[in-house]
Amino acid sequence: MPETRPLTLLCVTTYEKGQEFMRECKRSGCRVFLLTAEKLRDADWPRESLEDIFYLPAELPLADIVKAVTHLARTQKIDRIVALDEYDMETASTLREHLRVPGMGLTTMRYFRDKLAMRMRALDRGVRVPDFVPVFHHEDIRYYLDHVSGPWVLKPRQEASAIGIKKIHVADELWPILEQLGEKQSAYLLEKFVPGEVYHVDSVVSENEVVFANVSKYGKPPMNVAQGGGVFTTFTVPRGSDAETGLRQINRDLIAALGLVRGVAHAEFIQAYADGNFYFLECAARVGGAYINEMVEAATGINLWREWARIEIAGGDGTYKLPPAREEYAGVILSLARQDDPDTSSYNDPEVFVRIKRHHHAGLVLRSTDPQRLPALLESYAERFAREFLAVEPPREKPTA
Repeated sequence: MPETRPLTLLCVTTYEKGQEFMRECKRSGCRVFLLTAEKLRDADWPRESLEDIFYLPAELPLADIVKAVTHLARTQKIDRIVALDEYDMETASTLREHLRVPGMGLTTMRYFRDKLAMRMRALDRGVRVPDFVPVFHHEDIRYYLDHVSGPWVLKPRQEASAIGIKKIHVADELWPILEQLGEKQSAYLLEKFVPGEVYHVDSVVSENEVVFANVSKYGKPPMNVAQGGGVFTTFTVPRGSDAETGLRQINRDLIAALGLVRGVAHAEFIQAYADGNFYFLECAARVGGAYINEMVEAATGINLWREWARIEIAGGDGTYKLPPAREEYAGVILSLARQDDPDTSSYNDPEVFVRIKRHHHAGLVLRSTDPQRLPALLESYAERFAREFLAVEPPREKPTA
């Protein structure tokens, strides 16, 4: 019998993340190559787990990236191509389609990158979304403004988180903004602003099935924190509660609608104050940022990066099995800090599980078996963080590494 060669994965990321994904691939006997940005040459990559690293100059056209990877493919048979950040999903999907490597293609990719595409798909499959209108035909926009009460939010279709979102209070505010955007206005959508509590569901998906989901709630809506400054918190929702049960079902319907075959997903929903219903906001086929992975692992023992790697390696051959998961509770508190290396040692409750070490950031991961303990503790910690550490910078129009 011919000798079975190791699986070869090409990881693509222009942000410093995904180290545990690459380590797990190496532990599983795979060969791993990394394609990343030149500016990250000195980043903390798991070099012992990598066959080689290729660095891309800034603003390199996609066509040139395809040429470079195709050249690599002459000597390395590439079995999987994985985008570790959503900003690299188009690059990875284009490479897969050009090299005919299995995985998410460009059409499905747009359901996880384009806020308009994901809303239209979700709505078509019966998932409730806020009233919205594409920024194409101006008569449609005028009709929408006349029939859907404000305020509204103007959202970039392909940005992550709250980057670039503008809140519109009266209809007359919109038109000058669209005029200023000019030819770029079609890259936006207009959506009704829904006041409410924001939740996120972090999932592991294998062969179209959500095999793991953890439901959490943000202390403040991420848009408020991103645009107004403040302390970011999130925590596990009580297991078996109406919110958890309801969001698990909606999340299953959503993942099926968007067509994710295998991988991980981070989906956000808002529970409207007005009617109590859950509305879908956005979904990314990636691990959530802001130490959400560390929070999920603290509560359940499931590391999302590690499971994603194992699913990619299995590739639909039926061998993937989710390990047993705990049903405890965890939370994260994180803020930009005035200090270079803020000292959080005075936060010494037994629930403190991980102290986040990141330049100009203060942060903690908390863990408990009591669903009521963490929200109260995070609220009191947030007040202290605001006094002791909090720094505020202007809202970002573009993502940072």
